[in-house]
Amino acid sequence: MTVTWTADNSLTLLENGEEFFPAVFEAIRNAERSIILETFILFADKVGSELRQVIIDAATRGVSVEITVDGYGSADLSDEFIRGMTRAGVGFHIFDPRPRRFGMRTNLFRRLHRKIVVVDGLVAFVGGINFSSDHLADFGPTAKQDYAVMVRGPLVNEIGRFVVEALSPVRPSFSWRNLRRQPVNRAVRFGPSVAALVLRDNEHHKNDIEQHYRIGIRAAQHDITIANAYFFPGYRFLRDLRTAAKRGVRVRLILQGEPDMAIARFVATMLYDYLLSAGVQIFEYCERPFHGKVATVDGMWSTVGSSNLDPLSLALNLEANVVVHDSAFTAHLQHRLDALIQDHCQLMKRLTPPRRKIQRVFVGVFVFHFLRRFPAWAGWFPARKAPLMSIQPPTHPASEGES
Repeated sequence: MTVTWTADNSLTLLENGEEFFPAVFEAIRNAERSIILETFILFADKVGSELRQVIIDAATRGVSVEITVDGYGSADLSDEFIRGMTRAGVGFHIFDPRPRRFGMRTNLFRRLHRKIVVVDGLVAFVGGINFSSDHLADFGPTAKQDYAVMVRGPLVNEIGRFVVEALSPVRPSFSWRNLRRQPVNRAVRFGPSVAALVLRDNEHHKNDIEQHYRIGIRAAQHDITIANAYFFPGYRFLRDLRTAAKRGVRVRLILQGEPDMAIARFVATMLYDYLLSAGVQIFEYCERPFHGKVATVDGMWSTVGSSNLDPLSLALNLEANVVVHDSAFTAHLQHRLDALIQDHCQLMKRLTPPRRKIQRVFVGVFVFHFLRRFPAWAGWFPARKAPLMSIQPPTHPASEGES
């Protein structure tokens, strides 16, 4: 669980696509040397099309651009959509591409679920927001509520080193030193935040994100707020939450009330009685689907990232969170979560015994046995190292009107 903590960072919370996309696109438009982008989902909608255009513009003016998408999350991108970028010189890579079987995607497990952008080694973005229109309010009732963080300062250097290393299977000659616009000046103080990039992978960091959450929970003295889209953590994590609540810590969970997938809420509700009985407060966000993966502890510790608190994120997927020690940043995130609770959430109540159906009791027993054993079971899934496939640029000249 070794991570590199850096001081003197400036962190900016970005809420939803309305704040995230303009900040990322502006950074890309101002890029002079390099852009490295990883995302789970890239759709060819208005958001993806704008990203594609600013990326093409950057590559055309000589900026080194590398994009990696997940083979499951971005399976429907057309050859034409990708070809416009590779023709401009963009390195376009797909994590674990696999053909469909009987019309179904088969690469379900061990996904590249990270969302990271690094520009010129000067600014980085980490969070849960994909490049798709469903992160904008004008998408409609199913638009997602989500968060990301913009980073300036020494932590950008750590994030940049990591994304360059992730590209090593297809870009072995890349050097992070050559992709930065300027060397890191340790004497410059960008802001007050002490922060670290915390990863989860299937080799060296199998449970780092979960462990950092649990450290924060166990150290809490006054307040814990966890807002997470897919909540189905391990038994030890749940036990830590109950223990914190029993010793007088205010523990609040913000979970999905209007989920994008019904199963997400169903499995989470299996845990409600167990947590409520210890004094944990559970709020369901009912305005629209909740997609965030954020938390705060005691007004000082916070995290923003891509990792859900479910078996896929905690035991299988490749994830990235920024963990922060900073009172100002944490207070701002807490303020935004408090606003959700006050204006858009419904407080859950413990079920009384007469209302508890025998079927629910049996399902609950199964859930707890599953939670106790899933980390070991996860090791049974094929652990092959997923390939990173690069899309080669077209060798023939573009036909008229093709982009």
